[in-house]
Amino acid sequence: MRTVRALLYRDILASVLFVALAFLSLFFFVDFVDELEGVGQRGRTTWHAVLAALLELPGHLYELLPIAVLIGGIYSLSRLAQSSEFTILRTGGLGPGRALRLLAVLGVGFAIATFVVGDVVAPAAEQQLVQLKSRFAGGVAIGGAGAWLKERREGTGTEAGRSYSVNVAGTGPGGTLTGVRIFEFDDNGALVSRLAAPQARVGDDGTWTLTEAELTRWPAARDGERPAVALSSHATLDWPSTLDQRVVAAAVMPVSTMSTLELWRYSEHLADQAQASQSQRIRFWRKALYPLSCLVMVALALPFAYLHARAGGVSLRVFGGIMLGISFVLLNNLAGHIGNLQGWTPWVAASVPSLLYLLMSLAAFTWLVRYR
Repeated sequence: MRTVRALLYRDILASVLFVALAFLSLFFFVDFVDELEGVGQRGRTTWHAVLAALLELPGHLYELLPIAVLIGGIYSLSRLAQSSEFTILRTGGLGPGRALRLLAVLGVGFAIATFVVGDVVAPAAEQQLVQLKSRFAGGVAIGGAGAWLKERREGTGTEAGRSYSVNVAGTGPGGTLTGVRIFEFDDNGALVSRLAAPQARVGDDGTWTLTEAELTRWPAARDGERPAVALSSHATLDWPSTLDQRVVAAAVMPVSTMSTLELWRYSEHLADQAQASQSQRIRFWRKALYPLSCLVMVALALPFAYLHARAGGVSLRVFGGIMLGISFVLLNNLAGHIGNLQGWTPWVAASVPSLLYLLMSLAAFTWLVRYR
């Protein structure tokens, strides 16, 4: 059985690596051509375009790995079936249950690799890519309205019941925040103050250091009189907050730069601050469950080994695998959007596509084993 396992694993692994390298080469070429448009601007060179395209590869690999497992698995098993090698393995004692177990172990290995790439390698590469682009662009703008964060302070004292809405327009070189505005509200929802600064930096303890800050205060009215608005300017101003570096980074940086744990922390922060967290929870569950889709892809590939040689050539089966992979990606994205709009339980919205395809593959496998 060791020989059989080594034969299957070596053949499937080689096919998966070949498919992954082919896709990555294509994506590298497309990204490199796209990055060439900025060469010569603000000191950018061809080397910077190559580096940017290389830094995008881990993210592509993370997204492509389950699809590469499916296509590579279908190609390898179809080729073994076409040459009757898989038939020989079956007559030698490789039953359906044993074949399923062998490929499930291989699927676990691919799932671990996908998790490592998506949770460690890709976020680190994406962070370096954002810093690289920020250095040449002079900063990164965050959409039209910027990023919004919310903080509510409980307890006792003058700030009890106060809430803060923080708007960040973008990020600058060196991790600085640009276009910062902090709105303070009392426990009745009335605006108390507005703090604006062109630049700010968040310390390790959560303290925000604002540069050239302008503070506007609206004192509470007394005896029907409306006091004058108080204006003050500060070269630097410290604003203590519970919005630490991790929360701020999650809000202003692309989602692709976050690990699974960071996504979970950010979604919990949104829920604690009574903010909409449905989309972030779905993103967390999709990222947490995505490596397991490699197991689904292995299960989808196995029935192709039991198809009769006259059921189509290897190329036709590979084309079918590509269509299956595309449909899985589309359904995965569609389920996420529908789950967000309809308020589905996040883990249900993230797991429905994988469960559907797993059931479909097991049903096809059972039918082929019994009737073919």
